[in-house]
Order: sequence, then structure tokens, then C-alpha cells
Amino acid sequence: MTPLVADLESWMREQRAKLSRGNEVAKAMEYMLKRWTAFTRFLDDGRICLSNNAAERALRGIALGRKSWLFAGSDRGGQRAAAMYSIIVTAKMSDVYPQAWLADVLTRIAEHPAHRLDELLPWNWQLLRETVRHAA
Repeated sequence: MTPLVADLESWMREQRAKLSRGNEVAKAMEYMLKRWTAFTRFLDDGRICLSNNAAERALRGIALGRKSWLFAGSDRGGQRAAAMYSIIVTAKMSDVYPQAWLADVLTRIAEHPAHRLDELLPWNWQLLRETVRHAA
């Protein structure tokens, strides 16, 4: 993949030199070439995706509901809404159904030892449920 990316950079620099400064394609190429180091990080780190589609999908709900967030009632209400949204998104990212997780945690949290609250976090909760399921 590295030789292909190097060829792309060479081609872009060559084509960019042929275009006038005001050309829209030239502006796009300039934008990309100025960020070339950041773009090519995926070559060294396999965790980096070439597109940001997953991140944009995750933020879509926020963008669609942004007018609703204006009516949280107060700054404190907005902070609570943000905390709840963070919890829900964290559960989804942990492959946990948020409503099931929250319902289970709310029924058990009062009796759960405070020094083991981390067990109830979404990324640990699924493991905890599997452990309980296997023990039964």
C-alpha cells in the first residue's frame, strides 16, 4: 500500500503544479497535500481508518437533535442531557443495548458495593452478565 500512496502523492504534486491557484481542484489538492503526514498515518497504524464514516454516523444523532438540545431548560439540564447521551453512546460502542443495561444497573446499583462500581460500566457489564449466565 505504501508505494501506491507514494505514487498518489507524486501524481497530486505534479497535477497541482499544472493548475492555477484559484482552481477548485487545486484548492482541494493543496488542502490534502498540506495534511499529507496526517493522512498517511494509517500506513503505520492499522487502527486508523481511511474514512471518518463511523465517526460521522455516531454524531448523526447529535446533529439531528441539536435544536432539541437548546431546550434542555438550564445549563444543569444540558449537562445532565450530555451525561445521559454519553452513557447511551458508550453502551452502544460497547455492543450493549442501552435500555437493558441501564434497567439492570438501576435495579442493582443500590446493593452493589461502591468499591466495585466499575463492574457496572457498559464495557464490563456484558462480561458480568456472561459470568452470571455461565454460573447459573
